[in-house]
Amino acid sequence: QVQLVESGGGLVQAGGSLRLSCAASGRIFSSYNMGWFRQGPGKEREFVAAISGNGGSTLYADSVKGRFTISRDNAKNTVYLQMNSLKIADTAVYYCAAGQRYLRSSMNEYGYWGQGTQVTVSS
Repeated sequence: QVQLVESGGGLVQAGGSLRLSCAASGRIFSSYNMGWFRQGPGKEREFVAAISGNGGSTLYADSVKGRFTISRDNAKNTVYLQMNSLKIADTAVYYCAAGQRYLRSSMNEYGYWGQGTQVTVSS
């Protein structure tokens, strides 16, 4: 069992930056691939980024490549999402997720989810 708690969301102007954190409880954090997903107003939840258990592999949605960076600190049981050059279209609730199968963008690969943190980008 893994519990996930996101933090770091808030209100930021377009072009600004935020760093999201996701703290995990439970054993063997490094055995889990970790992902970030988001759900904007009136939209379906979508993949943002993912990182393998040892941090050696990452995956990004095309819409955030070059602007967002996912990283993890296994000693702290925490995964991060550094978001730069934020756009209004990035406004969403951001969810952290954990999975033990394949490092993919599909939500089906992640069995554990956090409650989400709101990110609002204003003009």
